Amino acid sequence: MRYLKPNLNALIIVGLLLGCISVFSNTSDAEEFFEKQIRPVLVEHCYRCHSAGSEKIKGGFTLDSRESILKGGDSGSAVVPGDADKSLLIQAIRHSHPDLKMPKEKLADGQIKALEKWIQIGLPYPSAASSENSSTNHWSLKPVRKVTVPSPKSATAKSTEIDRFILAKLEQQGLRQVKPADRTTLIRRASYGLTGLPPTPAEVDAFVKDSSANAYEKLIDRLLASPHYGEQWGRHWLDVVRYADTSGCNSDFPVPSAFKYRNYVIDSFNQDKPYDQFIKEQLAGDLLPFRNDQERFEQTIATGYLAIARRFGSRANEFHLTIEDIIDNMGKAMLGMSLSCARCHNHKFDPISAKDYYALYGIFNSTRYAFPGTEIYKHPKDFIVLAAPEEAARVAAYEKELADLDDRIEQLTQERNQVERFEKLKAENKTDTSPEASQKKRRTLVEVKADLEDARTRQRRLEARPPAAERAYAVSEGKIENAKLHRKGDPGKLGDEIQRGFVKSLGGGDLPKAYPASGRRELADWIASPHHPLTARVMVNRIWQHHFGKGIVQTPNDFGTRGKLPTHPELLDYLANYFCENGWSIKAMHKLVMLSQTYQLATEDHLNPADRDVNNDYLAHFSRRRLSAEELRDSLLAIGGNLDRSRGMGHPFPSEQEWKYTQHTPFIAVYETPRRSIYLMQQRIKKQPFLEIFDGADPNAPTGERPLSTTALQALYFMNNEFMEQQADHLAVRIGMAERSNEDRITFAFRLLFGRSPKRDEIRMGDEFIQNCVQELASTNIPEDQRQRLALRSYARVMFSSNEFLYLD
Repeated sequence: MRYLKPNLNALIIVGLLLGCISVFSNTSDAEEFFEKQIRPVLVEHCYRCHSAGSEKIKGGFTLDSRESILKGGDSGSAVVPGDADKSLLIQAIRHSHPDLKMPKEKLADGQIKALEKWIQIGLPYPSAASSENSSTNHWSLKPVRKVTVPSPKSATAKSTEIDRFILAKLEQQGLRQVKPADRTTLIRRASYGLTGLPPTPAEVDAFVKDSSANAYEKLIDRLLASPHYGEQWGRHWLDVVRYADTSGCNSDFPVPSAFKYRNYVIDSFNQDKPYDQFIKEQLAGDLLPFRNDQERFEQTIATGYLAIARRFGSRANEFHLTIEDIIDNMGKAMLGMSLSCARCHNHKFDPISAKDYYALYGIFNSTRYAFPGTEIYKHPKDFIVLAAPEEAARVAAYEKELADLDDRIEQLTQERNQVERFEKLKAENKTDTSPEASQKKRRTLVEVKADLEDARTRQRRLEARPPAAERAYAVSEGKIENAKLHRKGDPGKLGDEIQRGFVKSLGGGDLPKAYPASGRRELADWIASPHHPLTARVMVNRIWQHHFGKGIVQTPNDFGTRGKLPTHPELLDYLANYFCENGWSIKAMHKLVMLSQTYQLATEDHLNPADRDVNNDYLAHFSRRRLSAEELRDSLLAIGGNLDRSRGMGHPFPSEQEWKYTQHTPFIAVYETPRRSIYLMQQRIKKQPFLEIFDGADPNAPTGERPLSTTALQALYFMNNEFMEQQADHLAVRIGMAERSNEDRITFAFRLLFGRSPKRDEIRMGDEFIQNCVQELASTNIPEDQRQRLALRSYARVMFSSNEFLYLD
């Protein structure tokens, strides 16, 4: 066991060395941050005096490029990249410099913080190019091509179409593919890939002993039929759509019915719902035809995709930033495009104009969103009632009465505060008021307080008898109207009215004038079209990414000009065509990919020079990967024998009558469960602790690929956390009760964790480790009958900390 234990120490050392993880996972993210949060500030507040186009450049300083900023002006260098505090620019905008205070009207705190962050991350400043000049000839904007499968020399009779594309590229690079993986490796890879769980020893034995020609295909079919398949691949989708069980406002109100959308996603993958239908339901399920109430309710729940957009602020109906979040997510998740960069100005790199943005904005602004509650208006409303129309009408009337009371209470509270301020000023002789006016004010205060108490009493009575109705966090049609362009992204500075429609450079057009619906259904049809240049490409790339560790396009949320070029463009188009021609079936895509010889390769590469294709972009071998946070937690529970494999539902949130959350006392909770990690409560302002440590997805933004960190905290968690101690103890009891000898117990542990039997040296070292632990425990006060269990627990901790468990070959 010696090779297992040092991994912890190594992990700690590496973690300490790499403790500072980059803020952005790739250059594209940093550039998007600049375009969305920095350039608008520079345009509005700085360029008038500090750009090449200024009538008079003040201080000899321009902000047109990274180079000009670093060069500085008459006062010297303006920025120290990586150190905001030492940067003259930051001192000036903070108004903390004795001589320089720019602009004259101090920027908002959020703008200052954004500029500070910009400098801290190294001052990324992409070169600008107006969207009118952006290339519409970019590869991803062209129609998906029909491609010819190549005929490489190294292909064999077993080579699939995918293999032929891969082999052709390898031959061009002078590389060769390695041997296939053995069967124990392959079943562990496939099991985690499709279900996120380790194979059981019985499943490994059955596969290894199956001598039939289609044994591997039968394995894939069995895994695709597992209910755990939808949990694994549903989690990938939830990453991209930034799923959460809370609203994201500054009080982060819980959303008890959000789980229905989560389970809809899981069910959709298990049912192999065609991807085009999956998209349509999420964007416009409430507008689609239905055969019965069950289908109507399911399609309504699907629009939870739109409802789970982030909420901001403390008041109701503050939807400007929420709509931006929706457009941003739809663009990245479904189209691989950063559409929201066009909110303040034409996109600087891709052919997306501000008019395109506000054409989409009008569609989503014509939609009514379920309101989860905020600090000022704490009562949820506009949730969709999953019942007959008369019951829905009763709930709507109840919600309206509560909403009216919320408005009345806020109005009376403001009146009371005004009168109390008046009385305070009068008592301090700071106001000149006649006795008659003072008497009138006093009478008003009594009346206002009485009215306020009456309104609160009525509110408490209503809250005590809410109608019992099943509701969905979903959307419906709202007030249908076009949006006006927001100059520089400011909703207070309106420009021309923009007809609702779709992105012109992607073949989109406008809705007809005075169109009587929001346009969501038409938008869904446009995105889900087999002729759309992006939709199928983006999804097959995600499927490929989760099987091979990275996509053919390695920026899965960005197929624009700032994203990476595909390593195998012809293969990407082949897969996109196959996807559409086979009914948009995601399970069919899994089989196509996993039956390839390329997917079945070993991870070790002894055929090619170590300095050739170091990132394995051309797939001469399979790339080893670390288990995801969910795979790790679920495996610990499964191997310990205490994973609850039942379907998760809602969370034990406090009742709505108890909700008094504010920005100073927001909702925060962690609900532990032995169920799979996809059923953990996902909160926006505070990550679930285990998922945070092991790089779980950020529920505030579309996560196309998770960052991979190696930190001391991860190693310390394995050594000291109570959850790890519990799972090690469960494993110790499991192997201790199943077998009598240390050799058999070690063998069972290896088969549970690694899917293989141990070698003789591994058995010997494990036995020595356990015996040494028992001997050391003999000098303690621990009873003799407990020492073997503690020794096995210690051994289990070492096994859990091994690279062979943490990584997948």
